[in-house]
Amino acid sequence: MDIIYRNKLIILLLVLLSTACAEPTSDKPNIIFIMADDLGWQDVGFMGSQWFETPNLDALAKQSLVFNQAYMYPTCSPSRAALLTGKQSFRTQVYNVPVLEKKHAPEQNLYSRWTVGKEHTVYSEPLRDSGYNLIHIGKWHIVGPDPLAETAKEYPFEEPLSQPANGDLSWLKSHLSDEVQAYYPKGRGFHKNVGGTWWGDPARGYDLGYKAPSGGYIAPFKNPFIEDKPSDEWLTDRLTDEAIDFIDRNQENPFFVNLHYYAPHRPTVVRDSVWWEKFMNKLPDSVTGQGTKRLEEIAGYATMIQSLDDNVGRLLEHLDAQGLRQNTLIVLTSDNGFNGLQSTNNRLRGAKGTVYEGGLRVPALAHWRGKISPGQTDVLISGLDYFPTFLELAGISDYTGVLDGQSLVPHYLNKSSEERPLYWHIGSRYKNPPCSIIRKRKWKLIQFLNDGKVELYDLEKDLAERENLVDDKPEIASRLLMELTKWRKENNVPLPQASLLES
Repeated sequence: MDIIYRNKLIILLLVLLSTACAEPTSDKPNIIFIMADDLGWQDVGFMGSQWFETPNLDALAKQSLVFNQAYMYPTCSPSRAALLTGKQSFRTQVYNVPVLEKKHAPEQNLYSRWTVGKEHTVYSEPLRDSGYNLIHIGKWHIVGPDPLAETAKEYPFEEPLSQPANGDLSWLKSHLSDEVQAYYPKGRGFHKNVGGTWWGDPARGYDLGYKAPSGGYIAPFKNPFIEDKPSDEWLTDRLTDEAIDFIDRNQENPFFVNLHYYAPHRPTVVRDSVWWEKFMNKLPDSVTGQGTKRLEEIAGYATMIQSLDDNVGRLLEHLDAQGLRQNTLIVLTSDNGFNGLQSTNNRLRGAKGTVYEGGLRVPALAHWRGKISPGQTDVLISGLDYFPTFLELAGISDYTGVLDGQSLVPHYLNKSSEERPLYWHIGSRYKNPPCSIIRKRKWKLIQFLNDGKVELYDLEKDLAERENLVDDKPEIASRLLMELTKWRKENNVPLPQASLLES
């Protein structure tokens, strides 16, 4: 064998080896779970907006399975508790964001916990045991500002929990202790935490809160769990940098990136003045009404969404450059509906905090090149479904904890899956009185817990929930109410003390 031929053969072998190394041989996929905060169902192009600009998300959606009827709870705390534990709110007692709960008579409410108890496993724990390298980036919000006092307090609570003032860091010393870190991402199975703490928006590190020019989005971020860097400019960029860095350093095992952006949660902070001017001068979306009201606010919000889109595009480019797309599942969703102070959608009733579609319905997609066939589906899915999905993908079959959702893997892989109803139980008042909800096929029934009143909507014909059909469709209402009542009884779902319903 001559020297030139041998050298060419060696080079070819090295190229083949490097390509093989870029794609892990593990049967467990890498998982990147991207969750935006308060991103509405149609605040993105791929769900139908003609006003917001999300070219990277739209391109990804064309290569993904898009879920047209994906749901969460109407506020972030119960959504994140349900998502991370796979359990309904009545199991964790996280029904709402505590500081949003209306302080009515305690007998009419089941006031929420802020801290998810250690008896509730978070999906990162079994994933870590199965060999995943995991990082949590961004919003956490399943620990309260004083978890030790909260968990020692007798439940149910007599009034809603409170929080420290903006800029108050007196809680920090306690939160750096081993006792409180047990409730943080690193105490819950993640190898690293960047930005996860008790607060729900990035402005809390500033004395002026929402009125601070930075709003927590412009550096310095004043988040004790984000180490300042000279290169810091914009929070969403920094969080994406952390995701890319973790991926680069953790390819020897399958990795899991919990990329839970703070954006586009209020305060609305303009990312780029040129972008803002563009949206200020853009014709409105006549269907959704986006761009017709509170134009300065929604234009600023649109720049935050465009920044989110840019960063997802940057992350996808990096995965492609590293040869990681073939073995990486990418999930993207939001924790609840749009904030009515930032966005609008004339097609839906309500917004964040309400029990109507504007508060519950969220964008969602799943992408796994070569595994998940692109398309759209109207199957009903819930935030509760992600925990069992991750377990199945990781090959974990011996998990014995309670899970209230169902794995989405059959839907991902085009295998038949039994249609099932979705349930919610919201024990405290925020924008609506306490209620339980069942969504089955095209029907949605809401029963308010204190007075027993019922609302029934045909979402196929009346997405905006304008016409209560409880009197026009008594048989359907009765059947759904029976199912909802049976679900509550079988699961020992608690009711407020003043409820007229049977417990």
